[in-house]
Amino acid sequence: MRLLTFGALAVTAALTACVAPSLAWAGGPETLKVCTTGDYRPLTYRDPATGQYSGVDIDMAADLAEHLGRTVVFVPTTWSTLVADVTSPGRCDIAMGGITDTPERRRVVDVTRSYLAGGKTALVPAANAERLATIEQINKPGVRVIENNGGTNEQFARKHLPEAQLVVWPDNTTIFDQLAAGGADVMVTDAIEAIYQSSLHPELVAQHPGHPFTSEAKAYLLPKDSPLAAATDAWLAGALHDGTYAGIYERWLHAPAPDPPS
Repeated sequence: MRLLTFGALAVTAALTACVAPSLAWAGGPETLKVCTTGDYRPLTYRDPATGQYSGVDIDMAADLAEHLGRTVVFVPTTWSTLVADVTSPGRCDIAMGGITDTPERRRVVDVTRSYLAGGKTALVPAANAERLATIEQINKPGVRVIENNGGTNEQFARKHLPEAQLVVWPDNTTIFDQLAAGGADVMVTDAIEAIYQSSLHPELVAQHPGHPFTSEAKAYLLPKDSPLAAATDAWLAGALHDGTYAGIYERWLHAPAPDPPS
């Protein structure tokens, strides 16, 4: 697999709903320090102009903090440093924002119950919709696959698309502009992100998001043996049952929330 790495472009677009800006220096028992990448809309997004966060999981973080009687504080992280940040003492109490539950992560952190089912699917410019829909069609020399650095999207491409040309893009907020502008032929990402980004970029098509290549679930990560683990899982069970999560999801996606993974 050939590897190309590009420099980041200026981040574009901002969402209107937002919460308090990041205060990575804050701490103490009165705060809930939430590590989040801020680059995975509609679940987590950091506005570069204001530093404010917004999204489904940002609203969920605020609800969790209220449930625990704490003030939410957002701590920037990246997909490549996410687990290191969760396992670094005092860095963050929980990680939230479209995080896939994987066996590798479970070995080193505590993982909540799942709240969102999904899987990887292809996001392509409309001109490629007919020819780049399956793994077999994508996994060919000359097909440029663009992925954000350090997460499960890159892992999927390296494992399942070894014949394609992998372009590793450092910024998961501008990656869709790069794809739409013809800088790559396809991106494999989570179905929820593919659906959302195709709504923001009409020139992009989410390929069969209802039937993704993989079956995955999203969850939240806590340090091993966290004293907040039991309370967090109880809160999440309640939020999934009483309509809290469904209401937040529907406000962002303008569609009914899917049933959580069983």
